[in-house]
Amino acid sequence: MNIILNVDSYKTSHFLQYPPDSTHVSSYIEARGGDFKKAIFFGLQMFIKEVLLNPVVQEDIEEAESILNAHGVPFNKRGWQHIVDRHGGFLPIEIQAVPEGMAVPIRNVLVQVVNTDPDCAWLTSYVETSLVRAVWYPTTVATLSWHCREVIKRYLEETADSIEGLPFKLHDFGARGTSSEQSAGIGGAAHLVNFSGTDTISGVMAVRKYYASKDANYMPAFSIPAAEHSTITCWGQDSEAEAYANMLAQFGKPDQLVAVVSDSYDLWHAIDHIWGQELRHLVESTGGTLVVRPDSGHPPAIVCTVIEKLMDRFGKTKNGKGYQVLPDCVRVLQGDGISLAMIEEILETMKQHELSADNIAFGMGGELLQKVHRDTMEFAMKASAIMSNGTWREVYKDPVTDHGKRSKRGRLALIKKEGEITTILENDLGQQENLLEIVFRDGELKKEWTFEEVRANANT
Repeated sequence: MNIILNVDSYKTSHFLQYPPDSTHVSSYIEARGGDFKKAIFFGLQMFIKEVLLNPVVQEDIEEAESILNAHGVPFNKRGWQHIVDRHGGFLPIEIQAVPEGMAVPIRNVLVQVVNTDPDCAWLTSYVETSLVRAVWYPTTVATLSWHCREVIKRYLEETADSIEGLPFKLHDFGARGTSSEQSAGIGGAAHLVNFSGTDTISGVMAVRKYYASKDANYMPAFSIPAAEHSTITCWGQDSEAEAYANMLAQFGKPDQLVAVVSDSYDLWHAIDHIWGQELRHLVESTGGTLVVRPDSGHPPAIVCTVIEKLMDRFGKTKNGKGYQVLPDCVRVLQGDGISLAMIEEILETMKQHELSADNIAFGMGGELLQKVHRDTMEFAMKASAIMSNGTWREVYKDPVTDHGKRSKRGRLALIKKEGEITTILENDLGQQENLLEIVFRDGELKKEWTFEEVRANANT
């Protein structure tokens, strides 16, 4: 990857636009608003390892010169040659960031970047395109997933005897719905900050590649054998029961879960007659758990009806909080039409029907990994300070037409005071702990997070 070309075209002209006596520019990234009140910061380490630990080489400069000249924009060949000759091609910048996995209220600094070479004041804003993209997407997915976790946790606390199963209550079904395999990896890893279930293997691989673990065989997430419509319908409608029986024969064993999509033809017939009568004894005798998956219809109504019909066939118990629970041999997975709002609507409807959240798990696809964008949390990177003649001067914007876009001023720090996380000026830090840590400087990864640490931060 040629980082010189990993940029918005107009930024290539900015080296000619800063005051001539500028030696350092400091910028920061924040989530300014949007759908959530706090952000689960995640993903910067992937970008540092994949991009910033690889130096610019002479061939990159030659490629960029050819492309940008033909593209019609200026090329700062002298500046990039200086980086190759003086710094071995490693970007002379320092990046500070909050701990990965930390929950930070919006409108606070998450990342701060400044050039370390006074001849490269133009470089800070040059990396904005790639740096913001490296942060907003995984942080937004991790934040969305975290809020799903909080909703599910609340209903488990209200309607179940335990929240022990929480890490497996939201499964990532989003791989096929992403814009690329790279997006699947980044977004899939972000979901795993909060949950341990996924079918997005790219996310598993991203975690193993970019977040070191003391255990070389560390596995951050798990899945189970599951049917799809093709593996059921290829048997033909008249042999639907045989298709289901085959699933149990192949995968039904003690402590094993197996998910079977059951709405290929008539969901109610499948529950009442195939699962609930013809194969009932087989389901109960495997020692494992059949996970029945409806995949069509209005989810809140469908889920409640499915659970109640399964209870009619397999029985039920009442837990310590007065809610009904299926026997251990059968559960339900809803993977169609799932969003944050839909999860809450389903669980609230179940609660009104006196059905425990223990009975259900969710699968989430495009809503989790693809149906997000930079403005979901209004991410932005802005310059906040410039140094000239050894003195920092505050830089800011405050549009009269939209004060919501007012930017912060000066070199920044992040503190926790009386339990509240707050952005302050670096000069006012004193003896207080700065939650911003140096994670990258001049080609070196200065702070590395394991995925266990990231998860621990998110669960704090």
